[in-house]
Amino acid sequence: MVMSRKRDITQCITRFISVAIVLLFGAALLTKCASTMTPTGGPKDTIPPVIVFMQPDNFTTNIDTLRYPKIYVEFDEYVQIKDLQKELYTSPAMKKKPTVVRRGRGIVVTMKDTLRPNTTYAINFGAAIADNNEGNPLHSMRYVFSTGDTVDSMYMSGYTADSYKADSVSKSFIYFFIADSLEQTKDWDSTMFKYKPQVIARAEKNGIFIAQNLKPVDYRIYAFEDTNGNMEYEPSVDQIGFLEGTYNPSTMPGFTIWFDSLRHYPSADPQLYFRMFMDRRFARHTLNGQERLNRHKAMLYFGAPNPEVTSITFDSIPEDKVIYDPQNYNRDTVALWFDLAPEELPDTIKGVITYFKHDSINQLVESTDKLRLAWVKVETKEERKEREELEKERERAEKAGEEWVEPEKENPFKLTMASSGEFHKHKSLDMEFDFPLTKFDSTLVTLKMTTDDNTEPQDVKFHFVQDTLNRRKYQLRVDWQPKAKYELVMPAGVFENVARESNDTIKYSYTGADPERFAIVNIDVKSTHPKARYILQLTNAQGKTQREIRNVKPGKYVLDYVTAGDVMLRVVEDMNGNGKWDTGDMVLMRQPERTEIYKNEDGKEIITTKENWEFDLEVDMDKLFAPITMESVIKMLNDREDERLKKLAEEEAKKRQEANKNKNNNQNSGMGFGGLGGGSMGGLGGGLGGGGLRNDTGSSSMSGGMGGMGGNMRR
Repeated sequence: MVMSRKRDITQCITRFISVAIVLLFGAALLTKCASTMTPTGGPKDTIPPVIVFMQPDNFTTNIDTLRYPKIYVEFDEYVQIKDLQKELYTSPAMKKKPTVVRRGRGIVVTMKDTLRPNTTYAINFGAAIADNNEGNPLHSMRYVFSTGDTVDSMYMSGYTADSYKADSVSKSFIYFFIADSLEQTKDWDSTMFKYKPQVIARAEKNGIFIAQNLKPVDYRIYAFEDTNGNMEYEPSVDQIGFLEGTYNPSTMPGFTIWFDSLRHYPSADPQLYFRMFMDRRFARHTLNGQERLNRHKAMLYFGAPNPEVTSITFDSIPEDKVIYDPQNYNRDTVALWFDLAPEELPDTIKGVITYFKHDSINQLVESTDKLRLAWVKVETKEERKEREELEKERERAEKAGEEWVEPEKENPFKLTMASSGEFHKHKSLDMEFDFPLTKFDSTLVTLKMTTDDNTEPQDVKFHFVQDTLNRRKYQLRVDWQPKAKYELVMPAGVFENVARESNDTIKYSYTGADPERFAIVNIDVKSTHPKARYILQLTNAQGKTQREIRNVKPGKYVLDYVTAGDVMLRVVEDMNGNGKWDTGDMVLMRQPERTEIYKNEDGKEIITTKENWEFDLEVDMDKLFAPITMESVIKMLNDREDERLKKLAEEEAKKRQEANKNKNNNQNSGMGFGGLGGGSMGGLGGGLGGGGLRNDTGSSSMSGGMGGMGGNMRR
């Protein structure tokens, strides 16, 4: 239904839920009346608690601002309170959250904060209230009241999405600031750091939010992912999204809402669209933590990327024996390796670090902090058990007058790499050591190849490449030949690390991959902007990048050796041509670079590849990166929802097949119990699902067909 802008959305949602509950109870009653079987306990209770009484009533006005009012809410059954700290929030925020306790079949909510005059308040319980027996939560429960003469009753909807992954961001908070109450600037924006929002909403798991109790005024609107659960935006910790300009609910077009009976919360077609990103501008350069993980390794944790470290000195270790090793692209996590024999390292290492640090007024100044890195060897259960067994063996040998020789211990040198497998030109043989190497004699390493045409082993050219972000990682790169057999030999002593450990002889066997066991994806990039640059990323169905092509311009590209299965094509609009996705800056009001997921003619994002098949994709960048409209966002969400429901239907059908199979097996073995009722309940539940309440769109949300294949395919 398309709702009037001034109608309270809460009343509509409540009516939907009430009708559903009445119909469910009616169907259950009819089912019971038609059955004369021996009672078996009945169907499992899946109905959440129902509110039967409120005092004061919902939407009460002129609440006294000087008193701490109490609210009593009674239900039709006993309830429990779950995850209150995580679920409950108020709009606007209160300095002290209300307390909620159980009383009989109800709850008592007590305010702990002085209320603002002439303000509409909403207490949002989320899914904190559930029935006492089965734990069925009452989703989206809200209590609304006003300290003035009226209750603000306007609303807006929106969608929060990860700007890089192009997927939903769930449970993010949306802050509404009345524009006239804010400082007006052209070049920078500090709203989220200087002001408190007048209205707060929260997105559901699908990224959709419905903001209620708004005034008919202009708002500036921001969204952030509350990672720490403190309802405060923290740069470099929480994702942020912002909209240019202001938005007034009284001038926004109407939108469709419905109750999602599968996920049990209200949903809507969005009016606003947030592209969330990580803004690191206000991350503070401080040393947040230090620890020593083992005798030869310590870790430093900084609060911001790329700290400027002037020096690190220790009182017991020469400076040239300390290896400074950043662990990631941002260099905010650093490993310190000590290149000394174990007996030369004390249990506690003391020193100082000099670096540029943010002071109390947020200025970077050179500062010196103390370092104290302690480590004590802790014997594990396995080590203790092994030691005790050896001591018993030694005692038995001594009592028997026999010579006891301690068994040789396992070499502690650790190298992580595949010992077998198939490799091709896009798959390198990765190697990772526990400690940085002080010796690596690659001239002693041999790699030999045999083929069907040549059974005599032949030497193969190869080379090692050290990872630029992790000095303990290397790649063995080879021109792998299809179906060929390889034997890699690394003799003892090729490697030695900072802990003075060296390797035993390593022999591993590998195979060159058969190209016929993979798919080929041909991508034809179209664009009317020849100077534009893009990044093509082939991902798995969960969005993790598998292959990447940078500096893409109009033309044809080939992705071979693609593992058969479900994949997606993500495209980054590389505006500055630097070969990477660039995040945004809220203060400078700069949005992140756009990323989009390729869709075929049927709107499907998933491409199902097959072995020994080629898939042709034509990617029109003008179309893919056309200006974003709410119609295009709604279509994208509807397509994704159709795909989600299709997968759910397939999973349910599979479960029914398994259940029928088990039932037939039981009947064949004489253990069947006959057919119990319940089909009518399932049919009713399906009729009340999200699509059933969206008749205004002219189609059920279960539509969309099977689809799944992207572009054209051929053998």
